[in-house]
Amino acid sequence: MATLALQGLGKSFGGQTVLERIDLAVADGEMVVIVGASGCGKSTLLRLVAGLEQPTRGAVVLDGEDITARDPAARDIAMVFQNYALYPHMSVYENMAYGLKIRRLPSAEIRRRVDEAAAMLGLAALLERKPRALSGGQRQRVAMGRAIVREPKLFLFDEPLSNLDAKLRVQMRAEIRRLQRRLGITSLYVTHDQVEAMTLGDRLVVMREGSAAQVASPMEVFARPADTYVAGFIGAPAMNFLPARLAAAGRGAALAAGPTLLFADGPRPGPAGRGLTIGIRPEHIILDPAGLEFAVDLVEPLGSETLVHGRLADGTALVVKLAGAAPAGELLRIALPPAELHVFAAEGGRRLDPIAAPAEPLAGFVATG
Repeated sequence: MATLALQGLGKSFGGQTVLERIDLAVADGEMVVIVGASGCGKSTLLRLVAGLEQPTRGAVVLDGEDITARDPAARDIAMVFQNYALYPHMSVYENMAYGLKIRRLPSAEIRRRVDEAAAMLGLAALLERKPRALSGGQRQRVAMGRAIVREPKLFLFDEPLSNLDAKLRVQMRAEIRRLQRRLGITSLYVTHDQVEAMTLGDRLVVMREGSAAQVASPMEVFARPADTYVAGFIGAPAMNFLPARLAAAGRGAALAAGPTLLFADGPRPGPAGRGLTIGIRPEHIILDPAGLEFAVDLVEPLGSETLVHGRLADGTALVVKLAGAAPAGELLRIALPPAELHVFAAEGGRRLDPIAAPAEPLAGFVATG
């Protein structure tokens, strides 16, 4: 087990910067998930830690030692890839044992490690099979077993579940988390799947265009996103965004759709009229006979819940997530509970926190004057 520190890590190819300065400290036994859209730099970051790429700037420090210039084989790091990378002519046992044989470990030690990992992963009955005789999930277990037997200081996972079907991804996700906790090995896990990120990580690093948009626990990222990018990326369906202006004394937001919403947790900084973006998650919008008019465009019944797509009077598109079935009709009325609002600056999209607690609780809509 070990700690990992990334100190001002960056990467450029020619004149193009693909990874900005990344500073990250990973605690002993912690699992940090790096999540983001394709091309955001998350896999490049993992390759820098593994030694498969050399950084343009910054350092990689593992357990207090600078390993930035070390060869990948000398870093005591094990990596699990998206494509399994198994040797097709070798059995499961031979695949798992190969790295240990290269290190010239005694045969008895190799057998002990492979047998323990195989039992842990449910592979004991498959050790003599070749990879072509295994399912996708079994192949991924073999790839994990090959990493486990090395007993490394650090695990790196590069989208290991992306080639599996949806049901198997759920099973393997739970298995990876269970194993990581049982082994207590410090881990970095890269994915573009926000569900994987939320369920696997002790902390998330949400990447955007080569930089870390937010580093926090999964629930903090969900409940207090740092900006509109993070807010829109984490959560399914994505958070709704409404254009607005800051009301007098910063105590509310005048929506472009009409009414002014009062903030439940205190005023926001800035002059009246400052551009805002108000965020609210689809599951937090409620039906209210006295609320905003919401013209329904599409209804998606999902069994226990329903997604309703539509527009407000000003044309702002919204998605509403309702428990059970949606009411009939092409026009609904909805309310945006003040306690569920997220307030962002229109320019730059950064989160705006309250500057003081309100003198008394504020709730509901008030008419614009």
